[in-house]
Amino acid sequence: MKLIVVDNYQELSERAAGVLVTEVAVKPQAILGLATGSTPEGMYAQIVKLNREGKVDFSQVTTFNLDEYAGLAPEHEQSYYYYMHHQLFHQINIRPEQINMPSCDLEDVDQFCREYDQRIAAAGGIDLQVLGIGGNGHIGFNEPGEQLRVHTHLVDLTEDTIQANSRFFSSAEEVPKQAVTMGLGSIMLSKKIILLAAGKAKAEAIARTVCGLITTAIPASILQLHRDVIIIVDREAAALIT
Repeated sequence: MKLIVVDNYQELSERAAGVLVTEVAVKPQAILGLATGSTPEGMYAQIVKLNREGKVDFSQVTTFNLDEYAGLAPEHEQSYYYYMHHQLFHQINIRPEQINMPSCDLEDVDQFCREYDQRIAAAGGIDLQVLGIGGNGHIGFNEPGEQLRVHTHLVDLTEDTIQANSRFFSSAEEVPKQAVTMGLGSIMLSKKIILLAAGKAKAEAIARTVCGLITTAIPASILQLHRDVIIIVDREAAALIT
């Protein structure tokens, strides 16, 4: 596990974009696992800029997104489908057929989840997985609990996560209560992982991820077992690391 502490969010975004762009430069047919949320937005903005400058080419890249709210229509402004197309896909030269997103449809969700993992495996596995982290230590929507799931699955969101995500909706009542997410086993199969965190609200989760015991109470702590993880954080998020 490699820890990179930067001064501010702008530098975090630039460093993260650099890791991803390097991956694509080395392997133009790279399989990328992508995350949503407020933290990766700056990274995506940097990637769009570099693509427009001709410094990175996504024409052969395939992407698999980490998660999606269940029951939220793709055209909903808070769906992760909308987020990814608005923040990244519509602004770079990626082929639409190479974009893979978890389904928001609850019908046959178990079958979809099995097939999603099969599609990742058939593509050759994820070369680089981008992750954010919740204040409670979740990655994707793998929430703290006594047990954690290995494969892509439907999950009930915790009240902490619902409240944290309510800032994107008119009220907490509008936040979906379930999501489809890659499981921790699916994430850990990635060849390389970068985890991004900014702000003091993430400081405890980052400290327990980097320095704490591996525990289901902090799902991100399992990343200690991965062979190639880069954690990029600003100084506020790194404040409790000892």
